[in-house]
Amino acid sequence: MQVRLIEDLGTIPATEWDALSGARDNPFLSHAFLAGLEAHGCVGPHWGWTPQHLGLYQHEKLIAAVPLYRKTNSYGELVFDHAWADAYRRAGLDYYPKLVAAVPYSPVAGPRLLLADGVAREEAAQHLVGAARELTEAQGLSSLHWLFPDAIDLEQLEQQGMMPRLATQFHWYNHDYHDFDHYLAQFTASKRKKIKRERRRVSEQGIEIQVLHGDQISAEQWQIFHQFYRDTFDRRGGYPTLNEGFFRHLGEQLAERVVLVFARHQGRYVAGALSLRSQDTLYGRHWGCSDDYHSLHFELCYYQGLDYCIRHGLKRFEPGAQGEHKVARGFEPTAVWSAHWLADPGFSKAVKDYLAQEQRMMQRYMQELAEHLPFKEDVKDA
Repeated sequence: MQVRLIEDLGTIPATEWDALSGARDNPFLSHAFLAGLEAHGCVGPHWGWTPQHLGLYQHEKLIAAVPLYRKTNSYGELVFDHAWADAYRRAGLDYYPKLVAAVPYSPVAGPRLLLADGVAREEAAQHLVGAARELTEAQGLSSLHWLFPDAIDLEQLEQQGMMPRLATQFHWYNHDYHDFDHYLAQFTASKRKKIKRERRRVSEQGIEIQVLHGDQISAEQWQIFHQFYRDTFDRRGGYPTLNEGFFRHLGEQLAERVVLVFARHQGRYVAGALSLRSQDTLYGRHWGCSDDYHSLHFELCYYQGLDYCIRHGLKRFEPGAQGEHKVARGFEPTAVWSAHWLADPGFSKAVKDYLAQEQRMMQRYMQELAEHLPFKEDVKDA
């Protein structure tokens, strides 16, 4: 077996990459998504995301891989380590650059060790995690970070000496609901009434909803959505790293895995919400609007997603990072993880102690949030 550095995913045939489990199951790990980011300039040194992917080869065949990036900032990671960077700075050390195994700008949990069928996970993990550590040390980087791995990968990473970090997101689970009303029937009366009122307010404003898959979206509609996307970042002071060309690329290459929900008022598009989907999960990603309409954000970003999952038989809806307001709408606090290795022994010990304390606090936080779910007591007990 041989590990190779892949600095341009476009040099790897899509069929080879997508043959790896994880890449063929999760749209964010697909060749279309990751190579599309590179081809359309959405990652690179100018954004602080320099591709340093690792491929594991056997007899010239790609049998495993890790999406890996050299980072000169923490933007777009959604695992917040700014305090660590500040501590390094105060100690006269450089925290950046660092090495990160992640999907850029996408806090989506899933495999980060992508394997061909029949490949032993433990052996592949030893090769790839070991190679990532060696790359970190060879380039004089401060640290190695594995963001949002699934539970199977996390176990392998801990065995390789990486420190786990617990966080939470709010996910929705489909318990074989017949329709949205069946779902709301599980709520307490007051919570159910509030959701119905929010949805009614959208329709009373004369808002029309349009749901499109990628192969149904025109160039003009992508241009409109991209403007919504840019407006959101302009208002919040962030950086709109994804460009119109990349969105159009997703629509062409991922087709029915792309779900775009538009809102129209008096014949004019006024808001849009973009999601990607796998066979069993909907992933809410980006939203934007041109005008303020009561409850429209909840309708496009949450209720339309729930409707879509129920209609299409999807089992889970992950609407993105953060947002305690999701709990009142039935999104449950769900554990997500990252794993970390710091080259400096002193900082590594300090971070390990911090993570143990943070994990206890996060577990209590999740328990408290779960008590505020809107479901009836008999549903919670079940």
